[in-house]
Amino acid sequence: MTMSPPNATDLTRRDFIRGGSVASVLGMLGAVELRAQIPQAAPAKPNSGAKVKLGVIGLGSRGRDILTALQLLPDAEIAVICDHYEKLLNRSAGNVPGAKTTADYRTILADKEIKAVLIATPSHQHKEIALAALKAGKHVYCEAPMASTIEDAKVMAIAAREAVGQVFQPGLSMRADPQRHFLLQFIRSGATGHPVMARAQWHKKQSWRQASPNPEREKEINWRLDKSLSCGLAGEIGIHQMDMMSWLLKDMPLAVTAFGGVLHWTDGREVADTAQFVFEYPGGVQGLFDVTLANSFDGDYEMLYGTDAAVMLRGTKAWMFKEVDSPLLGWEVYARKDVFYKETGIALVANATKLSQQAETAEEPPYSISALSFAMEAFVSNVNDIGFAVEDARDTFGTDDKKKLAKQLATVKTMPAATANEGFESVVVAIKANEALLNHQRVVFQKDWFSLA
Repeated sequence: MTMSPPNATDLTRRDFIRGGSVASVLGMLGAVELRAQIPQAAPAKPNSGAKVKLGVIGLGSRGRDILTALQLLPDAEIAVICDHYEKLLNRSAGNVPGAKTTADYRTILADKEIKAVLIATPSHQHKEIALAALKAGKHVYCEAPMASTIEDAKVMAIAAREAVGQVFQPGLSMRADPQRHFLLQFIRSGATGHPVMARAQWHKKQSWRQASPNPEREKEINWRLDKSLSCGLAGEIGIHQMDMMSWLLKDMPLAVTAFGGVLHWTDGREVADTAQFVFEYPGGVQGLFDVTLANSFDGDYEMLYGTDAAVMLRGTKAWMFKEVDSPLLGWEVYARKDVFYKETGIALVANATKLSQQAETAEEPPYSISALSFAMEAFVSNVNDIGFAVEDARDTFGTDDKKKLAKQLATVKTMPAATANEGFESVVVAIKANEALLNHQRVVFQKDWFSLA
């Protein structure tokens, strides 16, 4: 079952300055940098005491990142790992003591003890594994993009919707990040004014091409460079930033135009290494995404530009850049200031429950771990909570009626995470953006593309 995160509560500007007395503020003035007084974000859920037995399928770089994140969670038990490539399987086995190994994911699905699976195989292999896992009654985490075609993603989203009592979470990890949920509330409060533009970028010099002494294996591991299998830069990288822009702007794009090509890695590939995507949103708002595998300068971040202020999101940190004519919110007078090029940004930090003195080097925000770690925490926690709720409902009502079960599960408070529908919508946007790049044309989105009917 796809579990929807709670909607962000709309906040008033007054909410941002509640909680600290004037005397305490005045007592800390001077040359001391102070954090903004902002609402407290929801803390991580405590250990429920029940471990979830998990199977991880696909042990490439992303699969290994998932293993690392899971090992930090007290509720997670990595019971089995899977990859058909023996060297990857053996490499990961040494880092996960006690986990069984298998080259066939179907052995995981047949194991009644395994409650959930995490799929980190190449994108074009997701559909087969995810559908089989749902059919076997497993909870499913599927890396983004959910699939390499809209048709496959739609089938998966519908199957997830029909699997009442099972968690299906796509790998849009930013949607599980508490800092971004806090920022969503901040932006919805009107603190940035009317949105006029969103922009995101991802710059990292890397080839994407991997070498192998075995030609068959080399072709297999370089699937991202095969345009018949890959969603290209839009799907394999940009899907996260594109989804973030739509999330912040509270709407899906109306059209997309793209430019780019193979500008550096001229090794015979047909998949672009550099691209710019221009999205058109309702009201004339534009969303820009800039990506390259040819240069690392300035890394990756997202921006939202409003008539009163701009907000930058970089990793687990965020800053506000105010316009000189924007209204004074109050708390920003005392906030820590950081300089970017020739601009000064006001640090936006979730979970700052009191004003605190800062060292010369700004301390890390409360949420300084990766978005993937939060996505893993949400998945494991929600699997536990939904699993218990399903057992309770069946013990109480003695029925497997889907409608009754769905009604009961709707009352369960789960941790925020991406839903199957959001995962599907992100695939539509990414694939159509990739088509715009491949065909050098403007693509107008059709409403029915986003429908699961």
